[in-house]
Amino acid sequence: MYYVGIMSGTSLDGVDAVLVNFHEASFSLISTCYAPYDPSLRAKLLSLNQSGEDELHRAALSSNRLSRLYAEAVERLLEKTGIDPGKIVAIGCHGQTIRHCPQPENMYSIQLVNGALLAELTGITVVTDFRNRDIAAGGQGAPLVPVFHRELFSHPDIHRLIINIGGIANITSLPAKNSVDSVSGFDCGPGNMLMDAWCLQHTGESYDRNGLWAKSGKVINGLLEDLLNFPYFSMQPPKSTGREMFGLAWLLSYLTGREAAQDVQSTLLQLTVRTVADSIRTCYPAARELYLCGGGAHNDALVVRLQQMLSDCQIRQTNILGIDVDWVEACAFAWLARQSIESTPGNLPAVTGAAGERVLGAVYPV
Repeated sequence: MYYVGIMSGTSLDGVDAVLVNFHEASFSLISTCYAPYDPSLRAKLLSLNQSGEDELHRAALSSNRLSRLYAEAVERLLEKTGIDPGKIVAIGCHGQTIRHCPQPENMYSIQLVNGALLAELTGITVVTDFRNRDIAAGGQGAPLVPVFHRELFSHPDIHRLIINIGGIANITSLPAKNSVDSVSGFDCGPGNMLMDAWCLQHTGESYDRNGLWAKSGKVINGLLEDLLNFPYFSMQPPKSTGREMFGLAWLLSYLTGREAAQDVQSTLLQLTVRTVADSIRTCYPAARELYLCGGGAHNDALVVRLQQMLSDCQIRQTNILGIDVDWVEACAFAWLARQSIESTPGNLPAVTGAAGERVLGAVYPV
């Protein structure tokens, strides 16, 4: 029961790919692969987050280019393990989100991937387009990983929270299995996305390693409060967001131009910490176990500040639960591919707002 999971998120840094084995009730992570985006591909994908000249043509070309990169990642995974492609049941590929519009009157979400091309290049059945069936049922199509968190990380007696800090930060609440409460979750707001963009603009580095640059500055309290007053943060779940809402243009609209760059970085780090902590205090005040995953789990300054704000919570990484912080989302899409192949629902209506459970994904068989 081998599956491949592929995830490329809103951070636009590259492709995470995993080879996993599902055997009855067990799950094992066999191999991993990371394929970074080269600067030209990242720039093309970033430009597609906004309207521009001949964007349909550019999107199609980028989709094909991405699919070839996905295929290379799959090839590397299988080379490392010696497993024949014919033994892989399916590839679950999220694709690269270039637009996510969850407004009820105009709801859609676009992920770039050419599933047919990926199937041809790998000789493996491909499952893509995980969001649109949920959207068709009235949901937001995101976040999708809480259902995987439920299967892998739930505890019989303990209420756990899983916090994924990627480009966007999202939260999953996993009540104890013997509880009457339901699994829930939502996007808290920006995770690494704004910090990465600001860091690249001012230092030339793609991210702030361990939050060292943010630590060299100080929080601008007035700016922080202005950012926190943005309506999204007070919205009730279900809710999801993306680069369309929290791009660099959003930040620039709040700045005077007189702020020290490192102070803005420190403030952006605090924005991520506050929106995660406020979400927990508001929605899940009784939770005491919190597990981090995603790139933000490596940001020491962020983790320290989050622990300071949530001193009554025990903050650890998902490594303790069996999956390294860098590979949780890719594993989730391998699991979602299995759900699709087995015609089993893959969404949680309490999370996305859909009218009911649905089988997700479009299948490209070989």
